Amino acid sequence: MEFGLGFFIAFIIAITGVGAGTITAPLLILVLHVPIAVSVGTALAYSTVVKAVVVPLQIVRKQVSWRVLAVMLAGGLPGVVVGTLLFRRYSALKGHALFFGVLGAVIVFSSAWHLFRHFRPNAIAGQRPARMKTIGALMFPIAAEVGFSSSGAGALGSLALMSLSPLSAAQIVGTDLAFAFCVTLLGSGMHFADGSIDKALLVKLVIGGVVGAMAGSIVAPRVPNKQLRLALSVVLLALGIQFCYQAVAKQFSAHSSNGRSASSSHSSTVQPVAPHALALAQPQASTTQSR
Repeated sequence: MEFGLGFFIAFIIAITGVGAGTITAPLLILVLHVPIAVSVGTALAYSTVVKAVVVPLQIVRKQVSWRVLAVMLAGGLPGVVVGTLLFRRYSALKGHALFFGVLGAVIVFSSAWHLFRHFRPNAIAGQRPARMKTIGALMFPIAAEVGFSSSGAGALGSLALMSLSPLSAAQIVGTDLAFAFCVTLLGSGMHFADGSIDKALLVKLVIGGVVGAMAGSIVAPRVPNKQLRLALSVVLLALGIQFCYQAVAKQFSAHSSNGRSASSSHSSTVQPVAPHALALAQPQASTTQSR
């Protein structure tokens, strides 16, 4: 199953271009029932391996703007550290509702972004002024979200570059991929040091992913890419909505269980009063008998 899932994820990425982080963690949770604390670190590590294969090609094609990448990393590297530390905290506190909510929101946004690009393919075209300080500032929360849920760097980073930089479409893709590689590399390294990566699962995913990437690269020219991307975006949109629903349900369940525990603790504090009342009543009974 693990080999097949790694093959499927890499195959989908090769023929559609949808980011590894967007689909890896949800599939690990839903299909393999991997614990959340392990799924995020493993998904980050798998995404790093996939990007390590793609980014050198972008560099060779001169599609990476090093100046913009440096500004992005200045805000992104501290952000992924903060996001990873926050994930450790909420994972230890069993903050599953928050995780499902964040992951669901990112998936919904990512799929909506892909749908927008499908129906507005020329939206990236045109010259825009470079707002480097704003780009650097936005990369902090974007990278923090990547460290927290392993997804979002692709869609959120591309949207920021599209709106705030004069880069061409090819440069936006290449620069954002290089940024995502650096961020996921640091995030997966922190998860590895924390022991929250399933190494055996990662190896199986990578082996299946290598075969899947090769197969996808062969099949991609013969497959209607736009139609597949559209179908996958719709499926991801439904998946993201499902995660958001689960977040609301888990939060409601947590409130209900807290209410029940509070009522039970209240009743447990009331019950011990009876023996004290009996003890207070005993002197009165003895006084009556003496009379």
